[in-house]
Amino acid sequence: MPIHFDDRTARFEGACTVEEAIPLAEWLCAAEKPRLDLGGCTSLHTALLQVLLAAGKPIAVPPQGAFLRDWVMPTLGDARPA
Repeated sequence: MPIHFDDRTARFEGACTVEEAIPLAEWLCAAEKPRLDLGGCTSLHTALLQVLLAAGKPIAVPPQGAFLRDWVMPTLGDARPA
């Protein structure tokens, strides 16, 4: 799975696909003070972007790739500790 979930952190790695949207939404609803780590994410399906936007949770670790960093992160907000 491109997104690895533990009690408090979701780590995005590689190409994160549409199949991860429902598990991400469910995890965000269940996790107490969720932490989002996009540091290893190389691409993000728009369904995942919509889930992240709807959740309104801060991104603890921003993606390193130029496109995600420069175009997607401004939409999600500044990276800041969750």
